Amino acid sequence: MAMMTYRDALNAALREEMERDPDVFLMGEEVAEYDGAYKVSKGLLDAFGDKRVVDSPISELGFAGLGVGAAMAGLRPVIEFMTFNFAFLAIDQVINSASKMMYMSDGQFPIPIVFRGPTGAALQLSAQHSVSCETYYVHSPGCKVVTPATPADAKGLLKAAIRDDDPVAFMEGELLYNFRGEVPEDDDYVIPLGVADLKREGSDVSIVTHGKMVHIAMQAAAKLEKDGIQADVLDLRSIRPLDVDAILASVRKTNRMVYVEEGWSFVGVGAQVAHIVQEEAFDHLDAPVLRVTQADVPMPYAKSLEALAKPTAERVVDACNKVLYR
Repeated sequence: MAMMTYRDALNAALREEMERDPDVFLMGEEVAEYDGAYKVSKGLLDAFGDKRVVDSPISELGFAGLGVGAAMAGLRPVIEFMTFNFAFLAIDQVINSASKMMYMSDGQFPIPIVFRGPTGAALQLSAQHSVSCETYYVHSPGCKVVTPATPADAKGLLKAAIRDDDPVAFMEGELLYNFRGEVPEDDDYVIPLGVADLKREGSDVSIVTHGKMVHIAMQAAAKLEKDGIQADVLDLRSIRPLDVDAILASVRKTNRMVYVEEGWSFVGVGAQVAHIVQEEAFDHLDAPVLRVTQADVPMPYAKSLEALAKPTAERVVDACNKVLYR
């Protein structure tokens, strides 16, 4: 095991996959000369040259479309958006082109492309740079959505996404790039897409979550433990495909569930998960499923209001206490 940051784990995954497969290339704004807006691509230009690490214009629709065409021609593009908030400008290429091409071509055109970049709120980036974009992409058949929470998951899942023959929206936590953790040093360390990870085992309540909210859930579980409550913390890691078996196994064990997500509640990921639980494990529930989400407003700029809008460990603890009737 090696201790490394989330950004360095992503960098290692990119480097290893580009060394393994000459068809893999990286394109996006500032990924080459500047080493990436978040330094994820540091050193890759020197290692692989400007044919495989390509600086793009500020034209998300354009370079995303170029990536789709390259994937149709047999290459494996990794398209970096400086933030997934900017990817709204390219969502036509992601949803209407990449996600549907395999189906519309009757299997003639697999689209092995990864769209990656940070999602969600950071610190006072205001409404237009703070959107948790997962639900925009999980709604579309044909597009896989991955949200790693730790450096180890970031590396293993990115390698799997690059090797996958389907489009993958790989969404990184903007506040996680400096987060440190242990990462296997194996060059072939790959985590299959669609497999959740039980980050903490408990028996009283299931906290199900994804992305950087895993860390909020772990903080909440530590607070609950002081009151004698043991919480399962299940990290979905992939939202589509979704590890339904892992969700149901946790709920059938604890009989209570709280879903935590950074996005808005209306038609959120938690709404889908809650539906699956009530459909498949209703008789195991001893309380209604509760959700902890961002406030249903555009993200405020003011620091005090931003803090009120975001999910917190305290709000997760309160929700867990409610489903435990405490």
